[in-house]
Amino acid sequence: MNKHTTFLSAVVLTALPIEYQAVRAHLLDPQEEIHPEGTIYERGIFISHNQRWEIGLVETRMGAARAAFEAERAIDYFKPNVILFVGVAGGLKSVKIGDVVVAAKIYGYESGKAETAFSTRPEIGISTYPMIQRAQAVARSASWLHRIQSDPPQSPPKAFVAALAAGEKVVTSTTSDTWRLLRQNYEDAIAVEMEGYGFLQAVHGNRRVEALVVRGISDLIEGKREADAAGTQEIAACHASAFAFEVLSQLTLEELAHPTTTNASSPISAEPHQPVKASQLQIHQKTRSGDIIAPIGDHHHITIHRTHNDSKENKL
Repeated sequence: MNKHTTFLSAVVLTALPIEYQAVRAHLLDPQEEIHPEGTIYERGIFISHNQRWEIGLVETRMGAARAAFEAERAIDYFKPNVILFVGVAGGLKSVKIGDVVVAAKIYGYESGKAETAFSTRPEIGISTYPMIQRAQAVARSASWLHRIQSDPPQSPPKAFVAALAAGEKVVTSTTSDTWRLLRQNYEDAIAVEMEGYGFLQAVHGNRRVEALVVRGISDLIEGKREADAAGTQEIAACHASAFAFEVLSQLTLEELAHPTTTNASSPISAEPHQPVKASQLQIHQKTRSGDIIAPIGDHHHITIHRTHNDSKENKL
């Protein structure tokens, strides 16, 4: 095996605790980590197929400004290859509760000029091209469905790569002025949310980072309160996180702008079966046999064995 092992890093932002927990369920042994300015993160490991990811997890709370601030801070702190916003959204058309919508573009629908009538001057945020392409491939294959960690849905959810609309209002009625604005001016948007546009604006100036917004449909505007009471936010968050992690599992190094390469002989290497603190949350290479040691606790580890054909067996 090559003496250099490539480690991939991603940051996942969520607005709501229920979204945060859905993402966290995919991580090995997430550990709290505190930014020098006080922001509390968690960092964990995600392993799938040939990919080994270090994942930073961030809860932003609701709103575009908070999402933009936390995205910028997290990029500076984690220096990730990929940054995702994962959460729930309201369906506008062509979707049902539990479906997943990945943002090819997001309209900032509140931008405009208020005269006798409101004149829209839409701003647009766009997910990065490699991430849109990978999301389209995952949506076509439906491979993400096996990652859903809740009870199997009665009818399999669908995934769409399409336009979303984002603003500071929670839209709960098809008779509201906001809903009419969306239908009249953003007809191709199939879902509405709050944070995605601010998030994409924050990552726009960081060309080293690939970005994507993934949303699960938790309501269809009308009946939002009843849908939330029935647990649809949890379902939608679970489905969105399943899709997001399938995207990560299928990304290749060629799709990422600046993969991080670590020399296996560096001080972070660990001897076989040597206890490693989970707070390090690094994946260590055993150079002679080609095994990979991934810590998941103070006294536990994952050994990923490599055979001559480079296949892997995960062993807890």
